[in-house]
Amino acid sequence: MPIDKTVNNFDEAVSDISDGSVVMIGGFGGAGGMPHLLMLALRDNGARNLTIIGNTAGIAAPTGFGWPKGVEPIDHAVLIENGQVAKVIASFPVSGSVSRPNAFEKGFRAGEIELELVPQGTLAERMRAAGAGIAAFYTPTAAGTTLADGKETRVIGGREYVMEYALHADFALIRAKTADTLGNLAYAGTSRTFNPPMAAAGKVTIAEVDEIVAPGGIDPERVDTPSIYVQRIVERPPSSETGVVLP
Repeated sequence: MPIDKTVNNFDEAVSDISDGSVVMIGGFGGAGGMPHLLMLALRDNGARNLTIIGNTAGIAAPTGFGWPKGVEPIDHAVLIENGQVAKVIASFPVSGSVSRPNAFEKGFRAGEIELELVPQGTLAERMRAAGAGIAAFYTPTAAGTTLADGKETRVIGGREYVMEYALHADFALIRAKTADTLGNLAYAGTSRTFNPPMAAAGKVTIAEVDEIVAPGGIDPERVDTPSIYVQRIVERPPSSETGVVLP
């Protein structure tokens, strides 16, 4: 019998995320590619002292950056404002407006949230390395800057490189366009940015998808993340059922 990784609802999908978990959250910056309903379910779950890993730490609120007009933004801020986040690992954690700080900035300035700032390409490669079983790698990015402080460096071919460790997570909350019941995923648009490497880097990967099809319903040439990396899939219902307006 084929394995069916479909989960009935979003609350069930995140029910075992506990205090102190390390959670990757997909998406690039705007509304596209973000697991909105999984984030809301994690907020309702209430797990605290979380380490959140993402390209951003919630830049939509209060500026509305990357979101359609008239749609209330849902991003990392729902977790930060709820007091659930102890640390953020990101490449662009701040708001798009200096005069309008986001929830992370307020928490960081108050000494309530720790930050590990990682250059964007390095962040993606640290995730990819985790999924590929690579413990660490050398990159010239950040060499000679404060981001290299305390890290091992090496000169290779006359150029300085910084050693960076693979970045693993207990859970990866990601967004895809289509899944089959086995857990194979196909992405669309900006979903192709951080979601694929996160899927491979999470011990438990949970995918929020627009549609679930039977095995074989995705062209094999269009499978972006193989099912071996995915443990749970949950389908987004129409907004009329959730009461949440989504892009």
